[in-house]
Amino acid sequence: MKSSGRKLSLTSYDEIFSTEESRADERREKVTEIPLSQLHPFRNHPFKVQDDERMADTAESIREYGVLVPAIVRPREEGGYEIVAGHRRKRGCEIAGLDTMPVIVRDLDDDAATIIMVDSNIQRETLLPSERAFAYKMKLDAMKRQAGRPSKGNYSQVGNNSLGTTSSELMAQQIGESKNQIFRFIRLTNLIPELLDMVDNRKIAFNPAVELSYLTQDEQTELLDAMDSEQATPSLSQAQRLKKFSQEGRLSIDVMRAIMSEEKKSDLDRVTLSSEKLSKYFPKSWTPAQMENQIIKLLESWYKRRQQMQER
Repeated sequence: MKSSGRKLSLTSYDEIFSTEESRADERREKVTEIPLSQLHPFRNHPFKVQDDERMADTAESIREYGVLVPAIVRPREEGGYEIVAGHRRKRGCEIAGLDTMPVIVRDLDDDAATIIMVDSNIQRETLLPSERAFAYKMKLDAMKRQAGRPSKGNYSQVGNNSLGTTSSELMAQQIGESKNQIFRFIRLTNLIPELLDMVDNRKIAFNPAVELSYLTQDEQTELLDAMDSEQATPSLSQAQRLKKFSQEGRLSIDVMRAIMSEEKKSDLDRVTLSSEKLSKYFPKSWTPAQMENQIIKLLESWYKRRQQMQER
């Protein structure tokens, strides 16, 4: 019997095992050292990377222990990599004098990258209102696009998944925030930069800021002038009235100044002693802090004497 012209080759057990192992290894994410010069910030990244005390601690930790958690990056079409998670770690490496940083490279589309970028930062305790506002907006828009729904319109009504849960409801579950509060933070993205900075610096409280976000851009700019001329920031009730006048089409600079010139209840309950009034009672070299300490001591002494008189 003639043998066929083809030879059958049997794969050995070792070859099969190594093939499976190599396939698993290919699927496993690898940590790679990438030069810092090739790492670029995420486009429209809402989180501020500041050289503060916390950053100094991060840099010191990196000097001593290295980067313990690799950053997540994705390839850029124009070359290099875009940081998805790890902006603070990159800055810490720069301060620590390192040239490279350990990263995990992932192929991510824009929406998946946005969600990871927000989730990796959103649980920080020191987030500014503006950071949280833009982060919430970016993640919710990305989640709605993933759900196959348009990003415009009523945030609470679009972006349903197959189980009938809206994107905003799912996001609320993920971050432990109420749906209403998410929308209120997103409202802050409608503020002009000057007003938003005042919210971050606690010159305008969160609740009044949400109301002011309903004013037009031009009205917000005029409000800055009214606040400056009256040397006051709006309370919640004042912000609500400004919003009402705006919605009625009756908000003018004169109306703004009239509202901002009102005395707030907190002002009526406050006792203010200017340095000018106090200066004649203290040496010229004394600082306001020294004056305050001395006044407190005198008040405590007066209070004790008053108590003694009442007990007689």
